[in-house]
Amino acid sequence: MVSVVQNVAIDCSDAYELAIFWSRVTGCPVDPEGRPGDPEVRVLLEEGPLLYFNQVPEPKKFKNRIHLCLRPDTTREEEVERLLGLGATLVADRRNPDGTGWAVLADPEGNEFCVLRSASDRAAAPS
Repeated sequence: MVSVVQNVAIDCSDAYELAIFWSRVTGCPVDPEGRPGDPEVRVLLEEGPLLYFNQVPEPKKFKNRIHLCLRPDTTREEEVERLLGLGATLVADRRNPDGTGWAVLADPEGNEFCVLRSASDRAAAPS
């Protein structure tokens, strides 16, 4: 027997608004049953578990122990700029001069996530 990951739960103060942000990040829809003010809202990813946003009363205080790592279909640099334009903030720049590394961003409620190199970034890197 095994367990299957059903969703990735993200605590937040406004489930609907944070789901809208992540819907824009992933290009996947918010569950059509979700409405502004709902305490639980889902983003329906094309593959794998869904993203589940759960409204909680307490604010985020510490670094995430689990986070999402995103591999863009454009370049890492283009994706970082796009996500910053959507309302993310740069938390830590772990990109290296040789093109390796990643960028640590935070969503509008401070939940950290990483943007990795894309397949095209990796293919263009010298061996």
